[in-house]
Amino acid sequence: MEGSRPTTPEAPPENLWSSILDSVSSSRSIPSKQVLLLGPPSSGKSVLASALLQKPVSEESKDETRSDFALGYDWADIRDDEDTLARLSVYTVPSDATAHTALLPHFVPPRASLPHTLVMIVLDWTRPWTFVDDLYTWLNWVELWAKGDGSRDLEIVREENHERLQYHLQHYTEPSADAVPTSSNLSSNTVLPLGPGTLTHNSAGVPIVVVCTKADLIDEGNDLVGASTSGMGGMVKGKGGEWEERTDGVMQVLRTICLKYGSSLFYTTQQPSTLQVLRQYTLHLLFTPPAPSPMTSASEAPAPLRNPFVFHHKPNTLDRDRIVVPAGWDSWGKISVLREGFEAKAWGEAWETDFDTDVHESDDHPGARKMYRTLVPDQGFKQPPLPPFNAPMAEQAFLAKHYDENAKKPDRDPRGAFRNPTDTTAAGIVGPLGSSSFNLPNVERALSEMEAGMGTGSLNTGTTGDGARRLPQRGGAAGAGMTNHAGRPPPSSPTIGSSPSPTGGQSQHEVLQNFFQSLLSSKDRGGASGTARSMTPKTNGNTSGSEDTST
Repeated sequence: MEGSRPTTPEAPPENLWSSILDSVSSSRSIPSKQVLLLGPPSSGKSVLASALLQKPVSEESKDETRSDFALGYDWADIRDDEDTLARLSVYTVPSDATAHTALLPHFVPPRASLPHTLVMIVLDWTRPWTFVDDLYTWLNWVELWAKGDGSRDLEIVREENHERLQYHLQHYTEPSADAVPTSSNLSSNTVLPLGPGTLTHNSAGVPIVVVCTKADLIDEGNDLVGASTSGMGGMVKGKGGEWEERTDGVMQVLRTICLKYGSSLFYTTQQPSTLQVLRQYTLHLLFTPPAPSPMTSASEAPAPLRNPFVFHHKPNTLDRDRIVVPAGWDSWGKISVLREGFEAKAWGEAWETDFDTDVHESDDHPGARKMYRTLVPDQGFKQPPLPPFNAPMAEQAFLAKHYDENAKKPDRDPRGAFRNPTDTTAAGIVGPLGSSSFNLPNVERALSEMEAGMGTGSLNTGTTGDGARRLPQRGGAAGAGMTNHAGRPPPSSPTIGSSPSPTGGQSQHEVLQNFFQSLLSSKDRGGASGTARSMTPKTNGNTSGSEDTST
């Protein structure tokens, strides 16, 4: 047993985890397919998404007042009897607003997703006057989305995708009613040239399916003109010849436009049968094999790839609530047979007029949208457009910007109202005396109002120096007596009516401080003034300066 053991262990392979992950990913790799659901709000996109993924419709989707996401997403695995074939993803765009459509290229880039993507444009039969305008908007967006950044790699993908769609249109054969369904409806022996007006647009070869939902409301009987919940929105009264002519005319216009893009047309209702047919055809287009290389000869050409999803339903243009027009089956002749008097060529040229920016509409050459308004008058309510996208400034950047602006404006500083750059704060003064509300004229005005309220007899005597100035005029002995009695000359109070301006080196604060200090010493002045008043009228020739106490 010791001889059977290896002398040295085997060295592990380099990049062990990478090799394990590569083997697992190659064995379990599942291709991804995408469906872009484009259409106006409340047009039945949630019902179509649930039918494509075979999931029940949620109760929130049935509520007409719900708020849609900017971009809806859901997915499901596509399985057969044995294995999982692919993973189907459905992206739902609530409206044609730029804020919504701008998100799709980030999640479904055309460079990597173009060969695996199908576009489904949803139209609502309760608003038939919007059909051509909606098609113009969405088909124009599909062209812009498919162009992408215009790189060389994307151009190669666009050319290959266009060749695959063209090959599918040329090799389409209508299945017979008694034929046993095979794995594919493409016949390698039958090559039909494309008819006039077929695939003149759609340069990227994007598979497009136009779905008109709520088709069961087309022929709903209603005698009220202007009703918005039935059929043509009250365009005509009830059923009849004019009703059928207009609805058939709408279908002819739609088929003509779809023919130019190599797209198909379906009418659906709430019935599961119509939704199941749409799902089968969607999977059939998503798994369409690529076109064979033209470099190989006929003898060396390999067997064509088979489509795992067979679509064996015959086209139907007679049942008004279950129309099925596959891509590659229709033509101008089949469109004109439905109703006489319709010119498919004229409508095709009118559609090109709408897209040609160099050609302007006129009465002789109107556009398809203008001609369609004559066929189906606009009777709907226009939804207000969404506000433009607003990118707010960061909070710190906003504050820094306004801080720099306000720092350059000294009048924006609230502390400037309490600051006097020429004065210094004197000792003993409390409060923002630099404010204009505390200047000397305002104080004088307040004291004048106090004098008027209290009487001028007592206030003027205590606050003015007239009495003190009159004492020396009555007798020098009396004045000398007051001086000796008080020990110092009487302080002279400022006169309010004639206060001098702050001069002589004194600031406004110092003058104001002196004024209030003089008011604080008014008690002493009041006593001295009272003594002077009592001595002046009662001297009666008494020159000694003593007070006469006789009565």
